[in-house]
Amino acid sequence: MFLGKKGKTMDAILISLDLPGLFHCFHPALWCSPCVVHHPGLPLCHLLRHCLHPFGHCLPSVRVVIKGRVQGVFYRNWTIENATQLGLKGWVRNRRDGSVEALFSGSPESVQEMEQRCRRGPPAAMVTGLQVFPSNDDPGTGFERKSTV
Repeated sequence: MFLGKKGKTMDAILISLDLPGLFHCFHPALWCSPCVVHHPGLPLCHLLRHCLHPFGHCLPSVRVVIKGRVQGVFYRNWTIENATQLGLKGWVRNRRDGSVEALFSGSPESVQEMEQRCRRGPPAAMVTGLQVFPSNDDPGTGFERKSTV
């Protein structure tokens, strides 16, 4: 049991690591510490994500690759609009293999919501796959479109 914000208790699995300071908790109700926390209510992919906020809070950063009919259907514009609406930082770009790649950084709830939105995509898209990876990339200060890779 952990005490979260406003004294609420929460069940979580705490995994200590032998590499102090390398991984940090990212659950919104906890302060950063040299640990990894997995809350049962969050997808397991959140387990190894970390990005330290300047004030000591943790913000998850993930890189996603979206496959299917996702180019030529305004997927990048849709992503920028949705990410901005959710207050996320990061970027989106087309890939030469026909997929779309994005980096999302923000509150765990916003990142998780954006992952869910990406599974559906804009009306003209047909998403057949979504891969999610932990990321240490710099998300920048806003949300932008990057060049194709």
